[in-house]
Amino acid sequence: MAAVTSTSSLCPAGLSSLPSFIRLKPRSHRKLPTTTVCHCRPARMEGLDRREALLGVLLSAAASAAAPALAPADALADGTELQEGFSTYEDEANKFSITIPQGWLVGAGEASGIKSVTAFYPEQAADSNVSVVITGIGPDFTSLKSFGDVDAFAETLVNGLDRSWQRPPGLAAKLIHSRAANGLYYVEYTLQNPGERRRHILSAIGMAFNGWYNRLYTVTGQYIDDESDKYRPQIEKAVQSFKLT
Repeated sequence: MAAVTSTSSLCPAGLSSLPSFIRLKPRSHRKLPTTTVCHCRPARMEGLDRREALLGVLLSAAASAAAPALAPADALADGTELQEGFSTYEDEANKFSITIPQGWLVGAGEASGIKSVTAFYPEQAADSNVSVVITGIGPDFTSLKSFGDVDAFAETLVNGLDRSWQRPPGLAAKLIHSRAANGLYYVEYTLQNPGERRRHILSAIGMAFNGWYNRLYTVTGQYIDDESDKYRPQIEKAVQSFKLT
């Protein structure tokens, strides 16, 4: 897997509670205040072709798994009070916002082929987190439909992760549901390595243009099945709240 290095051009703290793919050298551990605004400067990326862009989605999924059907939450209007226990994280450089449980830590970094990784996670749980991965893609990708409809996209994503057919069997990936809404693709699936607990993945995928290149956003929330009651409501709300700004 590609190594991840922290960089001064990305904000804020380091990570310690994520899988090995998103391993960042800690700079600090900071909990989210009511509203966190990121002013960090984005690194310029060259566009990728379709195959590389799909690989970026697969890598971002693997990043959260060791490697959703979700009804998007209503957009939070300016001045709307957030649900108690949640905060808004706003990244002005990368043009997105997401609602995160209060008290969760936040960190950011870069990986080979993936130019921006921002992750959010509870301090006490290493297996539950939400990440936002941004990958540059080519100008011929004008919308998510460039990858096919949501069902085809979801099947490609999950089939690309599944290794249960190997002998001996590898990672098992199973698609639960997919749907498109509000300009995003939502995919829900499970991942399980042999001998390990099953991970439940909730994901949202979107595209935007920043004046230099098209960007593919992959939001991935994960939790272990036996911790569903504790973490699914929080992670589901976070993934559903993601907005391009």
